[in-house]
Amino acid sequence: MDAFVRHFQTKIRFNKDLILKSQNRYFLLNQELKGFIAKDFYYAGVYLGKDKSGRFYSSFNLLEMIAKKDSNKVIVNKKTEWLFVCGRDIFRKGILRLIGPNKRNYYTLVLNQYNECLGFGKIVSEVAGEEEGIFVKNILDLGDFLRREK
Repeated sequence: MDAFVRHFQTKIRFNKDLILKSQNRYFLLNQELKGFIAKDFYYAGVYLGKDKSGRFYSSFNLLEMIAKKDSNKVIVNKKTEWLFVCGRDIFRKGILRLIGPNKRNYYTLVLNQYNECLGFGKIVSEVAGEEEGIFVKNILDLGDFLRREK
C-alpha cells in the first residue's frame, strides 16, 4: 500500500497498529473500534484497498486521503470530467491545472473543479509538448462501478 501511495509523489503516515488485513483487504480502524474486531471479520473501519496477485488495488477512500495531501493532481474541465467518469482518457485540452511534478509514467489523481477525486490515471506524455494526444491514461474512475453492473 505504501508503494502505491508513493506513485503519486506523496506519503501518508498510517499507524501500522490500526491497519488490519482480512482476506487480502486492508482496513483502517481507530483504537476504540480495534478492540471490538473478531479474528475473522468481513468489514470494519475505512476500507483502503486489496492485494490481488501481488498488486495493490486502491479504494476511493484511500484516493481521497491522497488527494488531501500534496500529490500529483490534474484538475479537469466539466466536459473532461464527464468523459473520464465514462472511462475515457484525458487529453491536454481538457486540463485546467496541474499540481505536482506530473512527469511521464507517474500516477496522478484526477479531480474536478470542486477538488472532488474522480479517480486516477498514469501520465503517458510530457507536460510540455503538443496540444494533441493523450496526457493521462485512465486506470480507475468513479464510473467503473456502474460499468461493472450488467
